[in-house]
Amino acid sequence: MKYRHSFHAGNFADVHKHVTLLALIAALQRKNKGFLYLETHAGRGLYDLHSADTHQGAEARLGIGALRTANCESPQITAYLDALDRACANSNSPGAYAGSPVLAALSLRAQDRGICCEIQAAECRALERALNIYARMRCECVDGYQALGAHLPPVERRALVLIDPPYEEQADDLQRAGDGIAKALARLANAVVVLWYPIKDDRDLAPWLSRMAAQLRVPALVAELWLHPRDARVGLNGSGLLIANPPYQLDVELAQWLPELGAALGATRQGGTSVRWIAHEQH
Repeated sequence: MKYRHSFHAGNFADVHKHVTLLALIAALQRKNKGFLYLETHAGRGLYDLHSADTHQGAEARLGIGALRTANCESPQITAYLDALDRACANSNSPGAYAGSPVLAALSLRAQDRGICCEIQAAECRALERALNIYARMRCECVDGYQALGAHLPPVERRALVLIDPPYEEQADDLQRAGDGIAKALARLANAVVVLWYPIKDDRDLAPWLSRMAAQLRVPALVAELWLHPRDARVGLNGSGLLIANPPYQLDVELAQWLPELGAALGATRQGGTSVRWIAHEQH
């Protein structure tokens, strides 16, 4: 596997994913009962945007760099920027950018706990170092899809699962990710399961989303942000999140702040944002 999260750290898709992740955690924490946060493809947790690994933050300049200059007012976006600042301060590195494991670790309460999985040995060692100051989070150097069976259902009977595979072979990875969602829900029917997927070509993506909609037996929505026409040949046109069992009124909240995020990242030029139910639509 050649993929590394580092290459894309801080890009627009990362920002979309991470703002949504923190909004989901906040929604779950409206209830006092704890939950398990389980991430299947965690990466190294912290990235240096001044390093060669991230191409000196080349993609981040159009992602988190653009967002920081946009003066957004939505509390979900502000919470994300505040979390990044806290993670950077904890790392004692001015170029540090937090990935989802560290952002989640910062957010967990005493009654919550987290497990982040990373199969690549070097990335997992880096992840261990990034998480060693966060008592509620630990990492495992394992296949994240296998971890779904090992850790679900949790003793808390509540879970937030993030699946963010590398998509080196998009069709195969979409199939595996769909199977992962099914596996998680079979183990814990009320789990909130979030899958990130790339928007590269609607001709491939639309049939997959239709299949997922037909297969899912729980409420599910998709939240998408795209910067380029959805069938453009530029590589990554947009970022999508499929959310099974979304918390109450998440769709309403997304519809409020996602357009502001999209505008900050440049989606108003050739792109757009969308929030829509694909399964068991709720009113």
